[in-house]
Amino acid sequence: MNDGKPTGTKPKWWSRPARPAPASPPAPDPQPAPVAEPAPAAEATQAAEPAPAAAPPQPQPLHEPDEYRTPPYGEPGPWAPAPPVQRPVATPPHGTQVPPAPQAPAVPPVPAVPSVASVPPAYGAPTQQWLQYDPWSSPGGRPQPLTHAGQPPARKASRRGLALTGALLLALVSGVLGGGVGAYIERHGGLTTVELPQAGPEGADRAPDSVAGIAASALPSVVTLHVSGGGEQGTGTGFVLDERGHILTNHHVVDPAGASGDITVTFSSGETASAKLIGKDSGYDLAVVQVTGVSNLKPLPLGNSDNVRVGDPVVAIGAPFDLQNTVTSGIISAKERPITAGGEKGDGSDVSYVDALQTDAPINPGNSGGPLVDAKARVIGINSAIRAADNGAGLDGGQAGSIGLGFAIPINQGKRVAEELINTGKATHPVIGVSLDMKFGGDGARVGEKAQDGSPSVVPGGPAAQAGIRPGDVITKVDGQRVHSGEELIVKIRAHRPGDRLRLTLERGGKEQTKTLTLGSSSGG
Repeated sequence: MNDGKPTGTKPKWWSRPARPAPASPPAPDPQPAPVAEPAPAAEATQAAEPAPAAAPPQPQPLHEPDEYRTPPYGEPGPWAPAPPVQRPVATPPHGTQVPPAPQAPAVPPVPAVPSVASVPPAYGAPTQQWLQYDPWSSPGGRPQPLTHAGQPPARKASRRGLALTGALLLALVSGVLGGGVGAYIERHGGLTTVELPQAGPEGADRAPDSVAGIAASALPSVVTLHVSGGGEQGTGTGFVLDERGHILTNHHVVDPAGASGDITVTFSSGETASAKLIGKDSGYDLAVVQVTGVSNLKPLPLGNSDNVRVGDPVVAIGAPFDLQNTVTSGIISAKERPITAGGEKGDGSDVSYVDALQTDAPINPGNSGGPLVDAKARVIGINSAIRAADNGAGLDGGQAGSIGLGFAIPINQGKRVAEELINTGKATHPVIGVSLDMKFGGDGARVGEKAQDGSPSVVPGGPAAQAGIRPGDVITKVDGQRVHSGEELIVKIRAHRPGDRLRLTLERGGKEQTKTLTLGSSSGG
């Protein structure tokens, strides 16, 4: 090791413009003489090592030695001081002399990577570490602050670790926040709240003749009936007739209750009450029940079914499949449609004959007994039967739902029967006093030769006998309307009241005749 002066001739690119002297004494030329050992070992033993022999003369640089020159780290670079280096032992800043330590301390193991302060074996043959040096960067790829001589490396490493930990935490938090914000933006379309245009509040009132207006007016008067008894149960609909608690419904709705079953009525408000049977009639498929102890009953006004015309709008209200307060709408699709319903008992005692109003308003099982109302919320019919896809005609028995063919008992007929059931417990049926041949396959209704019990088919002294009708006559018209079967003749007769006068057209021996009679009366059941 020499005395700090460089040996040999310095190349011309060593020279730099002069600059003010630092506070400390000028540093010796940082280019040391070539040595055989690594730089740390040389520094540790420089006090005891003799000076090497003088090198042979070499060419001199073009300029005088620069007191503030910097060592030749790699290729020529910008005019800036060489970056500091960090070594396992204290390293002085450039241009500052550090006196040798009094004793050579134990040198800790040097990392396998050569120190940037190591001296190349010989000038002019730089090692790979000098060729890879970047004057604009610091070791490790990160900027390093200047440090005072003797500052422990461990402290700087600790600060570096804290900085690295903080940077990692910041990156983690930023990633989490960024992911959350990104997910929110993806789901909601942005950081702002999306508000869609919507109509403001408006009054609940509707035009009285609209479906909503009709429903609002009629619903408080419509009830749902739950009936059980004799191992059977069922659900139907009814509506309030008067303030005394009378409710009109279908016979087949209350029939499962029998004489000792239970009938529970549920109003549209949810209030429930027990009901008792007042009267029923299977021929008309109508029944009246009564509730007591219920206040503020609202009777549903009755219309006039004779005023109904095909195409008039109607609304049906009921509890299809026990779905209470269900409202459907449609029109009157036909009038005076002769239908028969029932017949499950097999003896004909439960068959009903109805000259019905036909509607396409959807009605289903559970609608039975509910009101069919007009545009003024007046009852014009009692929903009683449907024509299902499986050719069924009733509303019960697990049949298919509505296909747009529903039938209602005209309210004119329902009013008369309800009054009779309330007043007497029974309804009367208009009759002409003949027994019909229900197996006749021709067009019209044929009067039988004998009754089923063997008695005369034309009741002596009855309306038909007084009008001159005989066994074997085929009745083809009632008041000018064609009839095609015995069922249709019964339907047309049941559409009238006892005491009404009818004009019958019949065929006898190939000739057409007209007979006029006054309807008689029989008790229903």
